[in-house]
Amino acid sequence: MAEISLKKRIWGWYFFDWASQPYHTVLNTFIFGPFFAAIAASYFLGVGLEETVADARAQTIWAWSVAIYGIIIAVSAPILGAMADSSGHKTPWIAAFSVMYVLGASLLWFTDPDASNLYWMLAAFGFGFIGGEFALIFTNAQLPGLGTEKEVGKISGSGFAFGYVGGLLSLAIALVFFVEQAGGRTLVGLQPAFGLNPEAREGTRVIGPFVALWFAVFMVPYFLWVREVRTPPKRAGVRASLRSVWQSIKGLVHKKSLGAFLLGSMFYRDGLNGLYTFGGTYAALVLNWPVTLIGVFGVISGVGAAVFSFIGGLADRRFGPKPVILFTIVVLILVSGTIISISPTEVLGMTVSEGSSLPNIMFFGCGVLIGGMGGVLQSASRCLMVRHCDPVTPTEYFGLYGMSGRATAFLAPLLIGIVTAISDNARIGVTPVIALFLVGLILMIWVNPKGERQV
Repeated sequence: MAEISLKKRIWGWYFFDWASQPYHTVLNTFIFGPFFAAIAASYFLGVGLEETVADARAQTIWAWSVAIYGIIIAVSAPILGAMADSSGHKTPWIAAFSVMYVLGASLLWFTDPDASNLYWMLAAFGFGFIGGEFALIFTNAQLPGLGTEKEVGKISGSGFAFGYVGGLLSLAIALVFFVEQAGGRTLVGLQPAFGLNPEAREGTRVIGPFVALWFAVFMVPYFLWVREVRTPPKRAGVRASLRSVWQSIKGLVHKKSLGAFLLGSMFYRDGLNGLYTFGGTYAALVLNWPVTLIGVFGVISGVGAAVFSFIGGLADRRFGPKPVILFTIVVLILVSGTIISISPTEVLGMTVSEGSSLPNIMFFGCGVLIGGMGGVLQSASRCLMVRHCDPVTPTEYFGLYGMSGRATAFLAPLLIGIVTAISDNARIGVTPVIALFLVGLILMIWVNPKGERQV
């Protein structure tokens, strides 16, 4: 077999981001998440709850479900990473988690618009979501082998930008050809493709299988072009992996920069995931946006994310990842405060006339910044982790990184669920993300910008 060039290996690695991004863009944030929230709220309205309480109940169920998925990922990620490092190769693991992704997304077709199988569909969504997150841990661990420490910032940023373009394109296709509006036609006035029945919401439900097919097709370049360096297998049992993970965790006591980074990123990435998870549902429940308008919001956010991620990669190369991370966290704190101030009749504490377009315009602007700053933050964080990880066991270290990103991944949804349940107000319920960003920002003080190895 001909030798695969480094350039082609990098492009193959990019294609994982391109293939996997629609689960977050199309399903989690802009189409399935808001669709789920809307049908759940309608269900609770039907059993006699007031509209505000029904909205809050729908957001609470979504929040606690995402919290459970986060706990599963947090507990499992470092163990799986250690097992993969011990086994000597990562590709079979990525293939197995890819199957989970495809199966979970495909099953969303069976979502009942009357919400009769609400919890089964939440389980299907979670199955695919967990598969995608596990696969991401293993592909992240391949980043150090794609370039020098100076080059990985640009590579990581370009990968995120490429992924956001894939998410944007898949979202645009879904809106143009599948997702029906109130009148039964798509955003551009077409009948849903393939004779899908808009009354049964088949145009919206089919986006699950669509995302699964997208992933299956665009993972082909990844599996063809990405080649990893095989290492001799070691003992790869669960007990040995647990012991290895525990040793790594104990070692954080002597690695203050790495410990501070993992702890800080645990909080600020949780805040970011909270914004991603609840941005679309907030628009549906608080601003009463239809799914198609939320999709347009997603397209605009995706453009911002792609552009900012590429620029962020260049900034990372110029200034290093830590200053980029600090800047994006501050911007996201300001954006979160702005979002909470927006309702159909109020913006930044000022009352607006009924039917004013200002709340929608402000929310669109916030969406561009969330998508853009979120992409930059994730890319820069991945690069700062490269500076801290042990090159001998990169997957285990990225497993710890995955664990830190998911160890409290239940916290944002849980806090949002608790605050929403107590206040019976979906708008007030998203306030905990600001506190999470602040904690992460403070902990970054103790992180060495050059990494643990140069402390």
